[in-house]
Parts: sequence; C-alpha cells; structure tokens
Amino acid sequence: MAAELHVELVAADRQVWSGEATLVVARTTSGDIGVMPGHQPLLGVLESGPVTIRTSDGGTVVAAVHGGFISFADDKLSLLAEIAELAEEIDVQRVERELERAKAEDDEDAQRRADVRLRAATSAR
Repeated sequence: MAAELHVELVAADRQVWSGEATLVVARTTSGDIGVMPGHQPLLGVLESGPVTIRTSDGGTVVAAVHGGFISFADDKLSLLAEIAELAEEIDVQRVERELERAKAEDDEDAQRRADVRLRAATSAR
C-alpha cells in the first residue's frame, strides 16, 4: 500500500489544488467518504459540502465544493467540481451578507451554497 495519493481538485474554470495527500474526505450522494492510499477504486457524484485534504506534509487544505464527481484509482484521486474554492479564498463577511440576503429572499439554493462556503471557511481557521 502506498503512503500517499495524488490529488487533483479541479473546477470547471481552473485547477484549484494539486498535490500529495494521506487522506481526503468529501461528501457524495451516498454519504461522506474518506479516501486513503490503497482505497478501492471508486466513482461517485459529489454533493455540495466542504472537502478536507490532509496533505503529505501534515497540513490541511479545505475547499468548498458544489457538485461534480469524485474518481479514485491507482492512488490517484480526482475531484471534478462544478464550482470549488479554497477556504482561504472565501471572504467570510461577504458570504454572511449573501446568506442573509438568501434567507430574506427565501432562496434555498443560495442559502445552501453560502452555508457550504461558510463551513469550509470556518473549519479551515
């Protein structure tokens, strides 16, 4: 069993993060999943939620992911997201305003997106 896996987190418009990791946790339509080196091959549909990547150097990368696919084989993990942003890129105050506006307009989709972004940003701090 390999000690690490290669991870590619890609959004529709850019490569968000790439590197070596020991664990990736993501939410799929079947529930939360943790992928470590040597995991069985998988293909799944990503749900909106934070993705946590434990890097090989002991760090942690957190990203807000909104839909897409997860694929794993031969210690290579691909997260292909419709929208993804690193927690460190998220302006918490702006997202809090977006959440309040979404609640006032009773926009459940916008509320869900803002909630995911806030959870990712606050879990990384």
